[in-house]
Amino acid sequence: MTNPVGSDSLTPLYVYDESMRNELIEEAQQLPSVEISSAAAANAVMLGGGYFTPLPGYMNLADAMSVAEGMHMTDGSFFPVPILNLVESIADIEGAERIALRDPNVAGNPVIAIQQVDAIELVSDAQMALMTEKVYRTADNEHPGVDAFNSHGRYAISGPIQVLNFSYFETDFPDTFRTAVQIRNEIEQRGWKRVVAFQTRNPMHLAHEELCHMAMQRLECDGLVIHMLLGQLKPGDIPADVRDDAIRTMVRLYFPENSAIVTGYGFDMLYAGPREAVLHAYFRQNMGASHFIIGRDHAGVGDYYGAFDAQTIFDTEVPPDALEIEIFRADHTAWSTKLNRVVMMNEAPDHSKEDFVLLSGTRVREMLSEGIAPPKEFSRPEVAEILINYYQSL
Repeated sequence: MTNPVGSDSLTPLYVYDESMRNELIEEAQQLPSVEISSAAAANAVMLGGGYFTPLPGYMNLADAMSVAEGMHMTDGSFFPVPILNLVESIADIEGAERIALRDPNVAGNPVIAIQQVDAIELVSDAQMALMTEKVYRTADNEHPGVDAFNSHGRYAISGPIQVLNFSYFETDFPDTFRTAVQIRNEIEQRGWKRVVAFQTRNPMHLAHEELCHMAMQRLECDGLVIHMLLGQLKPGDIPADVRDDAIRTMVRLYFPENSAIVTGYGFDMLYAGPREAVLHAYFRQNMGASHFIIGRDHAGVGDYYGAFDAQTIFDTEVPPDALEIEIFRADHTAWSTKLNRVVMMNEAPDHSKEDFVLLSGTRVREMLSEGIAPPKEFSRPEVAEILINYYQSL
């Protein structure tokens, strides 16, 4: 199993000691408080679960700018994207040394964490523009990640945090949400040494399933961790509970016993393409994976990124000693009518486009909405049935 990034052990910021946590919950009721953004709450969940080891909390502006520009903090330690707590107003917390952070995603806005306030800094328009351009590689507000990042406010509150709960993820997804600590423990309990992780924010069709089988076989892995995003998505994406049902059904029916686990993490999608791919690799190493699958258009949206930018960034921008985890580079996978199996398209040079079963996302959604299952060469029938039921319920 790989070591955590920059550390011998995970440093989860969730307060596991129950009596201490109860004391902090009581303290939080007396502290000045601020309702944070969904992104900042998701950062707290990831910090709490050990995924962002060894960060002690939210970055200050100097570290965030340094990370945006060169993927390292001012002390030289590696991190792929700024981890910020940006708020619109500091009227209720100005001058406070400790504050309660209220969760925007749970009814009643309960306290998700207590933060020590090291600094409150006003982020200039120029600084926001630079971070936006460096992380998202565009300033276009039509990009959902750019739009979200620039809507959180301009006051950056930095300092270490103590996490009191995992927001709605534990209650809404009790069988799926797992911390990096829990996944590491399960990998160890199963006796897996070489583990490949697969990221998804969508249901898995046959090509995704076969890509995982390919990676496991070629890398000689003991196990696969399917690790799905459970947080906020852009409009039109399939909800996490439907995706969870579809993926669990596929694994139960088409993967050997003790070869794959289905898990999820509490984070909002950035749609930041290459930079987000590096973040994905970062926290997959922290959860214990030795390998990570990155395919075409990983973590992208629209036409903002080249098809393989999320792979080449590991060669051109990530320092060679920054990560232990190894990247499994995949091309688009599809059913070959010549070979009667799923192949990576770049491994079938004698094929033309007509030799593959290819369906656009728009066409698949149309078929499912009409109650029509995609061909078996594209999607498992059991998965298609779950998705048809979802689309017909809208």
